[in-house]
Amino acid sequence: MRVYVPLTLSGLAEAHGKGELGPGPITAYAVTPGLREWYVSDDVEELEYAALSRAAAASLRMIAGRPDAARRRVVVAVDVRDQDATADPGQALDASSLGEVRIAAAVPLTRAAAVHADADDAVDDVTAAAAALGAADQGDADAQFTVDGAEDRELLWYGVQEIPGIIG
Repeated sequence: MRVYVPLTLSGLAEAHGKGELGPGPITAYAVTPGLREWYVSDDVEELEYAALSRAAAASLRMIAGRPDAARRRVVVAVDVRDQDATADPGQALDASSLGEVRIAAAVPLTRAAAVHADADDAVDDVTAAAAALGAADQGDADAQFTVDGAEDRELLWYGVQEIPGIIG
């Protein structure tokens, strides 16, 4: 199963240094029954993109909670055994946790298929979105517009061998 692990840039640097994502439990996003039902599609690529987008939103939340974090969203796509990624069946009713899974133990970085990260020119939009996230959560339409602006930016695809260049 492909799962998408949200990180910050410093989290990616730490994982690269340790050679693994973790320790567990790790929160990730995947194509779960709840995500399938919400997205209403049978197209696997569309569903995977939806899971990646959920992870990117979780990365933005991590950034918002850490004022010292670099303002670039990061998601690592990792392949794990199906039984290693568990979804809480009750979360299917909670829109904020659609696609969320837990991985109990650390995952070797050798299982990573790719890294997705914001381009350098996304920093201003991600910075504004991180600052507006709290107000958006409270229903502020202007703040939500700002958050949506960052979420509309596509994450770039990088091969795992490119991690040293990403973390600079």
